[in-house]
Amino acid sequence: MKKRISIGVLLCVLSSITQAGVRHYQAKIESSDWALTDANRIQCTLQHPIPGYGNAQFISMASKQLNMEFNLDMLSLPDTYGVAGVYSVPPRWMPGAMQKTIADMTLRKQYDGDLPQKAAWTMLTELEKGYWPTIYYQDWYNDYDKVAVGLNASNFLPTYQQFVACVSNLLPYSFDDISYTVLSYKKNSSELNKISKRKLDMIGDYLREDTDMELVLLDAYSDSYGGRNTNYELSVRRAESIKAYFTERGVEADRIEVTGHGERRHIAPNDHEISRAKNRRVVIRMDRSS
Repeated sequence: MKKRISIGVLLCVLSSITQAGVRHYQAKIESSDWALTDANRIQCTLQHPIPGYGNAQFISMASKQLNMEFNLDMLSLPDTYGVAGVYSVPPRWMPGAMQKTIADMTLRKQYDGDLPQKAAWTMLTELEKGYWPTIYYQDWYNDYDKVAVGLNASNFLPTYQQFVACVSNLLPYSFDDISYTVLSYKKNSSELNKISKRKLDMIGDYLREDTDMELVLLDAYSDSYGGRNTNYELSVRRAESIKAYFTERGVEADRIEVTGHGERRHIAPNDHEISRAKNRRVVIRMDRSS
């Protein structure tokens, strides 16, 4: 008599065969570690080490718009191009819960994997609910293997709450928004007008968080009201006052170049007070290390 194999046994056998070709990388429950590695008003980074594989990172930067990015920092970068599937996988202690598709992640040769804002936030909220976001892809060296990279939700919530607080406190502008700034002055004065004072305060807030400026160029100008030499000296005083402001906030003095132009290089006619005001200015150009 032929022996009958039950459907349950057959499914178990097929499952074991399927799983045999998958290499899993994920932190164990007892060693799952989430850390806030950057926590300032310029950048917030939530990091999760994946033993033997690399690091998972969620990054939000100072900007006019709320932003988020997921970065998979791999120890071994892809050797080919492909696509990875990203899923929200229920842990074994959630019987009956279903796996959900989050996104496809493009694999680029010799680049870390990354995902944009919506997918990154989805991964975070799935982690918050206790699910394990998992990335599946074909191994680029072994045709017989697939790779599964899981983010363990254990110990996630306390650090995630700190991360959310950090993101809510980010500056509402980026370095690009202030790296080229024009400040305007009152007539015959080294005092900034109200709008320019606010602009300078924005730069000051940024410098308090990030003093790693490689070069700051200050070009100062005046209108043609008054004597030529007097206007030149006034333009230099304006630039020097901005230099002092920057050095007080940690920028090394030898990285700040000051140039007074006086009445030269007007950007507007000098025959009317409104247009002359446009010529009373200091142009700030900044460069920082990446």
